[in-house]
Amino acid sequence: MAEPDKTVRFDATRKGPLHGIRVVDLSRVVAGNMLSLQLGDFGADVIKVEPPQGDALREWRDEGHSLHWKTYGRNKRSIALNLRQPKALDALKKLIGKADVFIENFRPGTLEEMGLSPKSLLELNPSLIIVRISGFGQTGPYAKFPGFGTLVEAMSGFASRTGFPDREPVLPPLALADMISGLTGANAVMMALFARERGDANGQVIDLSLLEPIFASLGPEASIYRVTGKVKQRSGSGSNTVSPRNVYLCSDGKYVALSGSTQVIAMRIFDIVGRPEMKDDPRFSSNMERVRHRELVDEALGAWFVTRSRDDALAAMRAAGATVGPVYDIADISTDKHFAERGIVVEVEDADLGSIPQHNIFPRFSATPGVFRHPAPDVGEQTDAILKEIGLTPGDLEGDE
Repeated sequence: MAEPDKTVRFDATRKGPLHGIRVVDLSRVVAGNMLSLQLGDFGADVIKVEPPQGDALREWRDEGHSLHWKTYGRNKRSIALNLRQPKALDALKKLIGKADVFIENFRPGTLEEMGLSPKSLLELNPSLIIVRISGFGQTGPYAKFPGFGTLVEAMSGFASRTGFPDREPVLPPLALADMISGLTGANAVMMALFARERGDANGQVIDLSLLEPIFASLGPEASIYRVTGKVKQRSGSGSNTVSPRNVYLCSDGKYVALSGSTQVIAMRIFDIVGRPEMKDDPRFSSNMERVRHRELVDEALGAWFVTRSRDDALAAMRAAGATVGPVYDIADISTDKHFAERGIVVEVEDADLGSIPQHNIFPRFSATPGVFRHPAPDVGEQTDAILKEIGLTPGDLEGDE
């Protein structure tokens, strides 16, 4: 018997918890698209305002397919406007006048040069939430610097902590700063909407940099530096905060990740690997001492893992209550039963490929879940419909020079 088709179908009639919230997204590439994706996944009407050539994210292709756009463009509508033309700019103002949220990620000052300063937009629409995304914020000496995530990942201190101590710093292999900023921005929009709903504020401006959210991910490092005078160094997959903590090679060439972040678990791990004497050794008696001697800890654990396959090692560790997990790549994830049962990755219908896997909508709401309403649109696919909603026709944009 054939398995039932579990492909997720888009249904524009579904209503999420943000139904009735209109978002005008003038941003490009990752951070803004991640932000508006979160809002769109939960029912907001996200209108992507694109230049005629489309958002640059569309050109991030894999074997000819714009898979980034198919993922981050879902649950959005697209209107194509050449904002160098006065009539198109007037149409944008009409859109913003009817919006709840406006997102942009131009270099600071550009919006003002376009005649769209926050002051003028709030005069046009006093209840508007304006999200201004930039690399380094709207103020400060670096405000005018290009706002690419790569620069921020380097300057935030993140890259200096990533990699091995005898090698160069390592940048993340994906748009990490943009994604963290996008998630932070979605949270910020919800707080601003709540403040508006409660009457604590009307419209307001959210100054969202890529720098600050990823810097915050470093946690207490500023305090640690002030108190100790020491700069934490790269430690590979190990940690200079907790030991044992690392990735370990197994006999089948696969890796596991382990973290003994509490005293009880660390002592349990020493028993599992057949080194109970380490529990009474002063060099391993506390987390601070284990961090100080983490090379010896890793040597003991590594010698145990390398004699066992990954599955055998995981089974033994889990049976004893140790905190351990496999190091997965996307191929592993595609066959993992937990990812499948939880629906972390779902098969989504696609006009070009039949269906494609995408990350599911998160987080999970028991009463008002997110909804799949629209596939990622073609450039300007809903231009005519959106113009009609603001009382215009395509002909009203003609005649600009």
